[in-house]
Amino acid sequence: MKNKEDQTPAIQVLERMFSLLDVLASHQDPVSLKEISASTGLHPSTAHRILNDLTLGRFVDRPEAGSYRLGMRMLELGNLVKARLDVRDAALGPMRELHKFTLQPVNLSVRQGDEIVYIERTYSERSGMQVVRAVGGRAPLHLTSVGKLFLASDDPQRVRAYATRTGLAGHTRNSLTDITALERELALVRQRGVSRDDEELELGVRCMAAGIYDDQAKLIAGLSISAPADRLEESWLQRLKDTVAQISLALGYRG
Repeated sequence: MKNKEDQTPAIQVLERMFSLLDVLASHQDPVSLKEISASTGLHPSTAHRILNDLTLGRFVDRPEAGSYRLGMRMLELGNLVKARLDVRDAALGPMRELHKFTLQPVNLSVRQGDEIVYIERTYSERSGMQVVRAVGGRAPLHLTSVGKLFLASDDPQRVRAYATRTGLAGHTRNSLTDITALERELALVRQRGVSRDDEELELGVRCMAAGIYDDQAKLIAGLSISAPADRLEESWLQRLKDTVAQISLALGYRG
């Protein structure tokens, strides 16, 4: 069995390798060995030796003598990681924690065409609210808090095209069925970074939602808290924002 002293060189090499990769990742263009050495504090011969090994593994490319950049193997591995990242898997734990905090249903939804689809939900009987739309259920974009997030990310022409296609049909007396009113609402969503459903889909139910973003800064899902109209608390808003930020970070979003 190797002792602690035997393990130290391997750990040091890994630390040096990570520092080299970090320097290359911070530059779009190839970086000279001299600059890499200066940035990492490694002797040029040490940096050169490690970079050569990384080049053999295709983690680093050497477009010309004395300069280096990240290699295609990094892209291949990155794509594998990205493909395995599932928004539901990333969201489930944080959703449960948010539910424990609010004791109200927490919903994860994505956009499909002109509707949102509920893909996960955490709730308990203690919420005092009947869950009408189960996982797999759908609802129009303009009547839901998460749907408004997606509409707010569209340009004005696409929003108007949506209004024309759907006719902005309402479900309750609070539903936004007028394009001007909807556009005002979407402007507020863009300004605040969160959205609301004020008994627009179901009477007696209010919601607040915030968006989840991927590594390309694309809105891919929304997380909402649903509650009886008289129980939705403004104090939950910051916790909701923190939760979507945590999920987005797990999906590679760096803001």
